[in-house]
Amino acid sequence: MTNHATTCIAFEGHRRIASGAAADVALAVHDVLTRGEQAPVLIFDDTTSQPIEFDLRGTPEQILARLSANETAAPTTPADAPTEDDAPRGRGRPRLGVVAREVTLLPRHWDWLNAQTGGASVALRKLVDAARAGSEDKDRQRAAQESVYRFMTALAGNLPEYEEATRALYAHDASRFDAIVKRWPDDVRDHTLKLAADVFGARS
Repeated sequence: MTNHATTCIAFEGHRRIASGAAADVALAVHDVLTRGEQAPVLIFDDTTSQPIEFDLRGTPEQILARLSANETAAPTTPADAPTEDDAPRGRGRPRLGVVAREVTLLPRHWDWLNAQTGGASVALRKLVDAARAGSEDKDRQRAAQESVYRFMTALAGNLPEYEEATRALYAHDASRFDAIVKRWPDDVRDHTLKLAADVFGARS
């Protein structure tokens, strides 16, 4: 299910319809569709560029009511899924959100983990935290690249030098990327460069 609590942006062809809160964008799209516009209308998450779908049937009041219901709906748990209350806990063990899953390692790995202070579980958590801290910048850049690529594929696939812009994006060639994208339709250009700022960082 789409999370409608996010901010988003909508396009009619290469023209930006609206951006911001889901409710505002949904109503703007509804107005465009009511007028019978012919260009395809696409809505994206403003950060990830994942496509978003709204149920735009009925009146504006009905649309807003459905959006509000989706935002406030509590997550459901499958009937056969064990809850935290069902899981056995050792004496004095607080509820820390710990999840038990199988980990397969070679004997030498278990020997090393078990020899660490706090045992295997503590050592594994420390290793994971250290790996996450060390890769945060790369992960953030990779996510930003994927967002730019996702948006470009949806709206710029037929624009001049799209493939060259994609190569520049993944080659981290900001000057080449900018030179191509700046020749695209204004609204597509502006949003592409906004997304790409998280890939290339500050521009001089």
